[in-house]
Amino acid sequence: MYKLIGSPSTRAMRVICCLEELGLDYEIIPAKPGSDEAQKFNPSGKVPALVDDDEVIIDSTAICLYLADKHGQLSFPCGTIERAHMDSWLYFITDEIDAPLWVWWKHSFILPEAQRIEAIKPACQAEFERAMETMAIRLGDNQFLMGDTFTVPDLVMAHCAGWAQLGCKFPMPDGKLRDYLKRIRTRPAFRKAAKMLKG
Repeated sequence: MYKLIGSPSTRAMRVICCLEELGLDYEIIPAKPGSDEAQKFNPSGKVPALVDDDEVIIDSTAICLYLADKHGQLSFPCGTIERAHMDSWLYFITDEIDAPLWVWWKHSFILPEAQRIEAIKPACQAEFERAMETMAIRLGDNQFLMGDTFTVPDLVMAHCAGWAQLGCKFPMPDGKLRDYLKRIRTRPAFRKAAKMLKG
């Protein structure tokens, strides 16, 4: 059984969704970012961390890729052109979508009030909206980012979309991109994981 250190209100949500998509057994060890419990597994105190036997893996995206590759789902084999395109999507999401969302959150809730810069938040929204325009073009008529196959980038994007809409209150795009975001956020695994936020 995997042990997940973190809580559903953090990026651990991505790993919970991944574990649920893969149908794997896991235990959640509650830990807030920066807590003593979190620092036992990651010197930075960030969560999530995943314990697999005696090995500890940190960073939500790395954990999801590890689980997907290990269990042969939600991914494509390394060295294939499909994997290159999948990784391209994943880096795009973490660089262009997750990054401005995280900066917005830091200057809203995370940083000490004296370090927060309110004026940076509109720039974060503008970056997010530009990235979503690019995503819409790249997505085209596909069901998922990799065509008909749901993969780790879709999983990470599902979390980012919720973060943007519910946390940052950024407006969601219309049309096919909105339909795509709804499609990935209403999957049974995501819904099950989302219930943990309320519990």
